[in-house]
Amino acid sequence: MNSSLLDVRNLKKYHPIRAGIFRKKTGYVYAVDDISFAIGTGETLGLVGESGCGKTTTGRTILHLEKPTAGSVHFMGRDLSQLNRQQLRGIRKHIQMIFQDPYESLDSRQTIGEILEEPFIIHGIGSSEDRRRSIRDLLDRVGMPDSAMDRFPFEFSGGQRQRIGIARAIALKPSLIVCDEPVSALDVSIQSQILNLLLDLQQDMGLSYLFIAHNMAVVKHISDRIAVMYSGKIVEMADAERLYQNPVHPYTRALISAIPVPWPKARQTRLAISGEMPSTIISPTGCRFNPRCPFALDVCRAESPELKSLANASDDGHFVACHLDTEIHIKTTDARSGQ
Repeated sequence: MNSSLLDVRNLKKYHPIRAGIFRKKTGYVYAVDDISFAIGTGETLGLVGESGCGKTTTGRTILHLEKPTAGSVHFMGRDLSQLNRQQLRGIRKHIQMIFQDPYESLDSRQTIGEILEEPFIIHGIGSSEDRRRSIRDLLDRVGMPDSAMDRFPFEFSGGQRQRIGIARAIALKPSLIVCDEPVSALDVSIQSQILNLLLDLQQDMGLSYLFIAHNMAVVKHISDRIAVMYSGKIVEMADAERLYQNPVHPYTRALISAIPVPWPKARQTRLAISGEMPSTIISPTGCRFNPRCPFALDVCRAESPELKSLANASDDGHFVACHLDTEIHIKTTDARSGQ
């Protein structure tokens, strides 16, 4: 990893719950609860977890589309919370977002040319002819024909719309793109094309990605490092290959064991977890995963674990929030699987 481009420290986003005639505050939804990570120049950090764990809220809060409750987001050395509206607009040339739903993220009343021209108009870049040339170049970069400029979003398939969404995201030549599940709404046959396009653009433009997804196989394909999120907290973070080879947290192990093996005769050992992710309004005492964890100890129910580096020197850069020791964890899993 090169120099740090994005540095997130102790980020929190709590949504107030209001009830009654006077809309009094009765509690909070702890959507993102004290998470920290960094992304280097040209790096992809995968952020993975179940639906509702706070992944999308994390991405939106980083961009300040939602104001953080606490914590800091430093981008290119600047604390975004200290910037005014005009300064944030200038920063947004360098940090963009690709949205999950290619059908809802494009304005159906505008042509593709108008959609792609909008970022240039907002930031006062180029003449009308310059912008038109830039749009043609953008369409070519994402594998779309020039004729798409004068057509409307409803005339395109989901994969084509997502290519247009990617073109809009790279229009101002950003340094960082937050990819909010950019392939989850697409057919499997199209997903690999979009992922390969993102990788090609990253190589050509030196882009950094925060890649949000719930599919571990997709995240493995594109990420340099992976952070696993559960109920508003990061429970494990490591180099992608290291995480897949030596997952420590029970939740990470369960997610990886659920990845389908593309071979009908292959034996696959699943680490099953029961129940559902707890409410982000009333979280369980101690570790938030303890009600579903097959290895939970008394300490897991009493104390919330901190995200710490593994003691083993060979696991430098591998962080986990779990009271269980690695050896206990592996031995218990092997005993349950009969290996």
